[in-house]
Order: sequence, then structure tokens, then C-alpha cells
Amino acid sequence: MISFTDGKRCKIKNARTILPNRIKKHQSIVIEAGKIIEINDDECIPDNMPTLDANGLFAAPGCIDTHIHGGGGHDFTEATPEAFRKAASAHAKYGTTALFPTLAAAPLTTFRRAFEVCESMMHETNTGARIMGLHLEGNYLNKRMCGGQNPKYLSIPDEKEYKALLRETRCIKRWSAAPELPGALEFGRFTSEQGVLVSLAHTIAGYDLVKQAWESGYTHATHFYNAMTSIHKQREYKKEGTVEAIYLIDGMSIELIADGIHVPPALLELAYRIKGVDNTILVTDAMAPSACENPESPDPRMIIEDGVCKLADRSALCGSIATTNRLIRTLVDQAKIPLTDAVRMASEVPARLMGINDRKGSLAKGKDADLILFNDKIEIQATFVEGRLVYTRQ
Repeated sequence: MISFTDGKRCKIKNARTILPNRIKKHQSIVIEAGKIIEINDDECIPDNMPTLDANGLFAAPGCIDTHIHGGGGHDFTEATPEAFRKAASAHAKYGTTALFPTLAAAPLTTFRRAFEVCESMMHETNTGARIMGLHLEGNYLNKRMCGGQNPKYLSIPDEKEYKALLRETRCIKRWSAAPELPGALEFGRFTSEQGVLVSLAHTIAGYDLVKQAWESGYTHATHFYNAMTSIHKQREYKKEGTVEAIYLIDGMSIELIADGIHVPPALLELAYRIKGVDNTILVTDAMAPSACENPESPDPRMIIEDGVCKLADRSALCGSIATTNRLIRTLVDQAKIPLTDAVRMASEVPARLMGINDRKGSLAKGKDADLILFNDKIEIQATFVEGRLVYTRQ
């Protein structure tokens, strides 16, 4: 296996490249100084450089996970460089090339420690998957829909608090909140104006409130279908829920934990048909036991069962042990969604929503050489992050 680490010109040949709307066979990808400098038919690119033969494997843009709590036995709320590095390295083995560490509800002291770590790690290039900034999934969530969140840390939006946090760091890139809480609409307006993706989450909001939230900067829906209401009855009358409201707002984007458990395959297909590729991203919502050979729960509040994390009393799901390649596989095998669309939802669309599509999210000349090689079973064979080979399956 060639190095791909010294910045010199190298190429991958004989790949099936996954591009938007099509797959091209017998393609070569030339990489130099961490960038893609050419993609073309094999015969068009000479062999006068170190070459890796993909032997017909798929070559796809690396996955970008915007909602991930940990992996490799570590949680990002540990707020240590080791936890960030271990989780990023573990998920790179399964196709993730960029991620946004997600902090569940926690004390503000934990958030602030994580800010310091993240700011440092964003400049580090040997972490496996590249750390791009933080996603705060707390503390402004509805206790009635807390799911796996610890209710003791949940609170209503505090203007002085969130403005202070946003002044202290520039690493907050996403923030999830329940729009029905007092002050949450003002929070959405201010936070979105700072360039942060504001997302509704752990909420009981109905159509009128979701529409107000949309107008107040909530442009995205966290783990769609999970920790939100759907159609229900109030006495003898039917009422729409959060899910239906999100469907009715054309421009609102959604994310799906596409492990086939958090959202059943039929609902994955429904969401795909209604929202479409351009408004849908895939996320793992992965917990510390994810990307481990033998996942075990480090938290007595949580158990691992049926390939998913649950509260110990089985009253709710509380995160996943999914990896990004599993998300793609589930969409293709169980929801019958085309591979090209599944890959776009794991790479191109999250890159656009997070404002990094100028350099990441697709196989294109001039973009970072973040790419993955996988077989017909969508098993990762190699992962490249900015031209560095960070994982290869032996």
C-alpha cells in the first residue's frame, strides 16, 4: 500500500466513482497536497506516479457526520483531546471523513472545556476524521421529550448565557433546541444570525409553532421522527404533530438516523420521497460504544440491544451504535434508495448545510481529497482524509 501522506502526486485507478446522479467505471483520481486535482478515465491519466489500484471498488466522497456523540469507547462530553481523537479515529474506519462532535445536555463547565478542546482539535490533522466544530444538543430541550438526555441539565434559553457562549468561541456550528420553550424563538433568531445552524429538537411543537420557528431561524430538524410528536388525538379531534409540520415547510431540512431502527425503512423511504435528497442528511447520533468491535454501554442508564442504544428500562431509544457506512447500506438495502442519492445525503448535502461545500462533500477537482473506497456490501476498504490514507482494511 502506498503512503499518500507526503503530499506528492499520487493516484487511485480502476475505481467506480460515485458522482451526483451517476456512477462511472474505470476512473482514476489524482491527489496532490491533500486535494483532488483530476478525475478522468483510466486511460487518460498516465501511470507515472505512485498508484493504488482500487480493483473496481466504489470511490465516494467521505461521509460528513453532523450529529455524533462519540465512538471507540469515548464520549465527546469527556471534553479531552484523547476522547476527541479516539472517536474521530474509530469512525474514520467506517467511512466518516469529517464530523461535528455533539454535546448532549451537560453542565456549562463541560461545554466550556469542550470548546477549548475542539478549538485545538480543529487545527489537528492526524485525528482520523477531521473535526469541523461543535453541535450542541442541549440544554434548551423540552423535558417532556428528553429521551436519552439527562433532564437535570435541561433548561429554558437564557439570553445572557447563550450570548456569552457564542462570544467565547467560534467552534459552535450547530445548536439544537425546542422552539416552544420561553425565549426559544429569540434564541433562534440571534443564534442563526451568528452563522450557526439552528435546529428544532426534543419538541412537542405543532404546525403554527414550527412555522414560527422556521421564520425565527430554525431551518433544520434534529433526528427527524425521534423525540418529536406526530399526528395524535386531543379528545375527539386529530391534531398534526411536529413531523407533519416539518413536512409542510418545503425548505426545512431534516436528518435521519438511518439505522433501520430509529426510523423504520418505510418511513425512511417516505421522508426521502417527500423531502428529497437536497433537504435530507444522514446522521449516526452515535454514542461512545459505536465503532467498537464489541460495543458495551459505559453508562448504567443505557443498554445496547437489537443494534441500538436504549434506556435501561426500555422506555426510549437514546442514541445509536451506527456508523456512516451502515446508514448508506440501510437506505440502499432496506429503503430501496439509489446508492448515488444515499451517498449524497451522507456527504454533499451535509457539506452544503454546514457551509463547507466549497472544499468538502463531493469528488471534484480542487476539493479536499476526502474519499472512501468500499465494496458492493458497502464495507469500507480504505479512507482518505485530505489526501492522507487514515485507514485501510487488511
